[in-house]
Amino acid sequence: MPSLSAPVVRWVKQHVQETISAAERLEHTLHPWTSLAVVPLFALANAGVPLSRASLTAAVGSAVTFGVAVGLVVGKLVGISGAAWLAVRLGVGALPEGVSGRQVRAVAAVAGVGFTVSLFIAGLAYPDPALGDQARVGILAGSLLAAAIGALLLYGALPTRIGHESLGEEGGA
Repeated sequence: MPSLSAPVVRWVKQHVQETISAAERLEHTLHPWTSLAVVPLFALANAGVPLSRASLTAAVGSAVTFGVAVGLVVGKLVGISGAAWLAVRLGVGALPEGVSGRQVRAVAAVAGVGFTVSLFIAGLAYPDPALGDQARVGILAGSLLAAAIGALLLYGALPTRIGHESLGEEGGA
């Protein structure tokens, strides 16, 4: 393959950029900020999760807070990974090629970040404002814990080394 000079690379880069609309470039630039900062802060601000000292103190020792948090973290992990395992064992489903059981468990853990639906269900389940506040703190804590556990499991489920074959190149290392 011939080597490319810097002027040729700049020319190609400029022409490739011209094929992408300004709106699409702006969307690509803002996406990390909106998805990782703006939307979560908006959700937290509008979720009604009480973050005062009194409400957090009441929530720490609450069975409601503990139950909701454990339900999100353990319930999703066990339920989703167990259902996937059972489907594969019974032959009614199969994992996609290249997907491991570790990866399924990692994604099942991430599913515990069920913030919006959990808040809706808690609002229906706990008409008492004090219990509702405890449930919302449990949802926040459980979602954060599920995100952390899921991230660790996803990191652990990554291939340790990506060979040339998986990149479509001939001859591995």
